[in-house]
Amino acid sequence: MSTKVSDHVLERLRDWGVEYVFAYPGDGINGLLAAWGRAGDNPRFIQARHEEMAAFEAVGYAKFSGKAGVCAATSGPGAIHLLNGLYDAKLDHVPVVAIVGQTNRSAMGGSYQQEVDLLSLYKDVASDFCEMVTVPEQLPNVLDRAMRTAMARRSVTAVIIPADVQELDYSPPKHAFKMVPSSLGMPRYAPVPSDEDVTRAAEVLNAGEKVAILIGQGARGAREEVMAVADRLGAGVAKALLGKDALDDDLPYVTGSIGLLGTRPSYELMQDCDTLLVIGSSFPYTQFLPEFGQARAVQIDIDPHMVGMRYPFEVNLVGDARETLTRLLPLLKSSKNRGWRKKIEKDTARWWEVMERRAAVDADPVNPEYVAHALNDLLPDNVILASDSGSAANWYARHLKLRGAMRGSLSGTLATMGPGVPYVIGAKFAHGDRPAIALVGDGAMQMNGMAELITIAKYYREWQDPRLIVAILNNRDLNQVTWEMRAMEGAPQFLPSQSIPDVAYADFARLIGLDGMRIEKPGDVRGAWEAALAADKPCVLDFVTDPAVPPIPPHATLDQIEAAAVSILKGDSDRAAMVRQGFKAKIQEFLPGSHQREDRHRTKDRR
Repeated sequence: MSTKVSDHVLERLRDWGVEYVFAYPGDGINGLLAAWGRAGDNPRFIQARHEEMAAFEAVGYAKFSGKAGVCAATSGPGAIHLLNGLYDAKLDHVPVVAIVGQTNRSAMGGSYQQEVDLLSLYKDVASDFCEMVTVPEQLPNVLDRAMRTAMARRSVTAVIIPADVQELDYSPPKHAFKMVPSSLGMPRYAPVPSDEDVTRAAEVLNAGEKVAILIGQGARGAREEVMAVADRLGAGVAKALLGKDALDDDLPYVTGSIGLLGTRPSYELMQDCDTLLVIGSSFPYTQFLPEFGQARAVQIDIDPHMVGMRYPFEVNLVGDARETLTRLLPLLKSSKNRGWRKKIEKDTARWWEVMERRAAVDADPVNPEYVAHALNDLLPDNVILASDSGSAANWYARHLKLRGAMRGSLSGTLATMGPGVPYVIGAKFAHGDRPAIALVGDGAMQMNGMAELITIAKYYREWQDPRLIVAILNNRDLNQVTWEMRAMEGAPQFLPSQSIPDVAYADFARLIGLDGMRIEKPGDVRGAWEAALAADKPCVLDFVTDPAVPPIPPHATLDQIEAAAVSILKGDSDRAAMVRQGFKAKIQEFLPGSHQREDRHRTKDRR
């Protein structure tokens, strides 16, 4: 039997070491589906409930495996559905390859059913490489370039294959004019900056007395080097959310996350420093970095297109974080200002005390901060965590201490709703021997997560460690937007947009063969986590939480929080008034140093 183009696509994916393709079927890829049958389902076809979820699962697989994720979908609507997940990969610099079908070549341009101009549609999301295969000889070059480009540039690439081309007999490119041969493999390399640039960077860093370091996901492979540099310079280290697992949170000088979802010591670290070193991060919120002119700054990034942004850096080093720091370290002098490090450690220790107090505040019925805080001490050493977007990301960012081999991620730049559950599904295919936990809001669960519980039920028996916990913060409110409206617009909750139904998530989980528990009392929270972590199957934990617990930004003032609390009262909620009273009694503890900070800024303004 002759080899079809579709057969060769799967063969080439196997040659690249692809083990899984996250996908949903459709007639635009019928040729590929038939080839999967002939290939004995190798690579594995992992059936999501929706193409967007297939893309998210490919992103989760890529984030937690370090390999390229691959997803596939049919023509027209299937290809369209992939887009949100693919944009999540593009904006977080994750290697994902999309393989999509297209109508027959003979029908193109004829307004045929499900005909969409996919080259135009994918032009932005797969801007590094997007190609349509029209003759068999284009393979394997097109697929090889898609794989290699995705990995080299940490980006999204797309291969479009019309349905009739999938059915053609495969013939390789010939040794002839206008034929493009190809080869397999992605060599490993670690670019480094010039010695001159490294010397200039060292001069800037050595001149600083109060050094702050900001790391992102690009520093993940340089843990020991970051620690050595921080110790040499007496620096504190803040982390962008995508770099939360790049350095241990229990180190006394690691101030935690930065930004709206960040910590107070990270905010103050940036407010008070005179020197800034950014490693492997493109953190976008300039207002959380030092004032312009306040700090001299150095950036390290492997991508030359990503340097020089966000802050007026004096020296930009283009190179691998680990190799660059290894060259930089011998040129750095030990800091003599140890008072700076002591202050950072004191502020950080104080912050964790504040987090413990905030988690202990009574709420109606369960404080969502306590849900995350109770999990922290129970985290397995090799756990993989994913947070969804929304208020759940606040508690993931502030209460969970990642350390050692723990991994965690979320939709960092697109900040889209819905990837929490599919991320951990992708993670379980990457690491079936490790437990995984998704922390999601009820809005994200209703949008995407419930259907993907079916995917979990379908596949979990294949995983060596079957533990996968989906923890839902069920507050019947699209909570992050509700609080953003209160803080930014001074508006009360607009119920037609914000209120969502209370769904029996645990009952649904049990209905499809998973474990499920509904938790409505604070005293039951820790026991629920312990039971789920000891279970022999995936478990859904439905935590009924209080929507009136505010995700306080690290730079918030008493006046801002008071205004937000007043906006709750505009909604005529007696329960919210009670919660406000409880929080007001402890608000001083929630905002260490806020009065001094406000006074200093007012003095600055007067000058």
